[in-house]
Amino acid sequence: MDVDKNPWKILGRKEVYDNPWIKLTEYAVLNPAGNQGIYGKVSFKNTAIGILPLDEQGNTWLVGQYRFPLGQWSWEIPEGGGMLGTDPVEAARRELLEETGLKARNMQELLRMHLSNSVSDEFSITYLATGLTQHAPEPEETEQLIIKELPFEEAVEQVMSGIITDSMSVAAILKVKLLLDKGMLP
Repeated sequence: MDVDKNPWKILGRKEVYDNPWIKLTEYAVLNPAGNQGIYGKVSFKNTAIGILPLDEQGNTWLVGQYRFPLGQWSWEIPEGGGMLGTDPVEAARRELLEETGLKARNMQELLRMHLSNSVSDEFSITYLATGLTQHAPEPEETEQLIIKELPFEEAVEQVMSGIITDSMSVAAILKVKLLLDKGMLP
C-alpha cells in the first residue's frame, strides 16, 4: 500500500455551512473500495491553542465553562483560537491572560495535534507556560468562566478519573506529568 496516495476520489463538493469560525463541506466520493458515498468535513478557520500554566510551587490553573456543543460543563486548561497565519505563541499569551489573568515569561511548545481527524481538519498547538505573574482576567463576552488554581497532581487525578475529558487538556496534562516524572522539566 502506498501511504502517500489518497485512496479517496472526490466526485464533487458542496459548501453546506460557513461562518467566521468554521466551514462545513459535503463531498461526493468514491471510497477506497470504489463505492459511491458522501463525506462531511468541518474546516476550522483558527488554530486551536491550549496553555498549561505551571508555577514554581507545582500549581496549575483550570478554566470551567459550559460547552454548548456538549450540553455540559467542562474543566479545561486555558484554550482559545489563533488566527491562521499569525504567531501562535502570541495567541497563547493572549488566551492565558484573557481566561486566567496570568502572564507567562516562558512559553514552551508541548504538543501539536489534530483533534478529530475523522471529520475535521482542526489543528492544535499546546504550550507549557512558566514564570507566571497574576493580573486581572479579560474574558470575552461569550465566556462565563470559573477559574480554579490547584496542585498539578490534582489535575492529573482529574484526568485519570474522567473529570477532565477535553482532548487538549488531557494530552497536555499527561505530557507534562510524563516530562516531570522523567525529570525533563524543572
